[in-house]
Amino acid sequence: MSDKQVLLIVGGGIAAYKALELTRLFRKAGVGVRPILTRAGAEFVTPLSLAALCEDRVYTDLFSLTDEAEMGHIELSRSADLIVVAPATADLMAKAAHGLADDLASTTLLATDTPVLMAPAMNVRMWGHAATRRNLATLKGDGIAFVGPGEGAMACGEFGEGRLAEPEQIFEAAMAMLGAGGPLAGKRAVVTAGPTAEPIDPVRVLTNLSSGKQGYAIAEALAALGAEVTLVSGPTALSTPLGVRRVQVRTAVEMLAACEAALPADIAVCVAAVADWRPDTVGEGKLKKKPGGPPTIALVENPDILATLSRGARRPRLVVGFAAETGDLIKYAEGKLKTKGCDWIVANDVAAGKVIGGDDNTVALVSAGGVEQWAKASKAEVARRLAARIAEELA
Repeated sequence: MSDKQVLLIVGGGIAAYKALELTRLFRKAGVGVRPILTRAGAEFVTPLSLAALCEDRVYTDLFSLTDEAEMGHIELSRSADLIVVAPATADLMAKAAHGLADDLASTTLLATDTPVLMAPAMNVRMWGHAATRRNLATLKGDGIAFVGPGEGAMACGEFGEGRLAEPEQIFEAAMAMLGAGGPLAGKRAVVTAGPTAEPIDPVRVLTNLSSGKQGYAIAEALAALGAEVTLVSGPTALSTPLGVRRVQVRTAVEMLAACEAALPADIAVCVAAVADWRPDTVGEGKLKKKPGGPPTIALVENPDILATLSRGARRPRLVVGFAAETGDLIKYAEGKLKTKGCDWIVANDVAAGKVIGGDDNTVALVSAGGVEQWAKASKAEVARRLAARIAEELA
């Protein structure tokens, strides 16, 4: 994403402070940020703070542009791959919907043919007002994308819909849009995530502690690079990443069927923690305690999804597996690479107890070419790095 540029329009409102965190997320991902700060926005965020984070000049007024004689607002409107308006106030939305251009922000929006993402933020009554709803419909009809608003307590003391989406949500939506013409454009990917849950009876299952966070992050990162992603997910509490098609499953058998239905694909990344076994029979009713001790549950082996995809007639061009181990990490990962028939194994040590359910991961990428040890990073950063490697491999 180092060649991508975002034009960030910061509107007025208490939520404008979140634009600073959003800027930090873009810069961390290598995306350049050029800010336009409205006069109202400058009441909440200073130009100096934005400039320090963006490492670029902050534009504030239509007639302060030194190159306005050369149509500077036109140049600004076309200098980026994406325009993000955060917060998008009721006033900014109204101006954009009706083609008004009385300041730098509204003039830039009117002059652009660049994709626009708006993140609305306003009082709940303003958001629900008929005029705002009409403007929203007009802007969506014009092709402008939206993320949020969320629901919750507001600075005015009221509660309801109208809160600015969190910076991470806006960032995810923007990255998905930036990836529309990315290096994986035209490629199809299947990603598995989360645990499987194998029923014992109507109320009990065999499962594991996988949160699904790493798999969801990888699906999001692939979509951000332009891939058409199908996420086959076991039970999790996570929201579907923007730009990703999610297929919900419960068992290993269902997960394999969903993966095969998503073929053909160029990429398969098997992150899900699939149960190795399932009960041979599922009780029709809840198993009861009885004298003589617990019941005996006969287990049968579940299908091996990674091996099936790796050796199938419709094998994706690149198949990546995950190995969560508690000892001899590289040894087991190298063995898995051979037995499964996949191209890469991403190995991570879960013995410390901080990986499963956590936000960080330390992994090694194992392939026929050797072992790469990656430094500890957030699961989102691990996902972005893996997606970048996949793009390089398929280039």
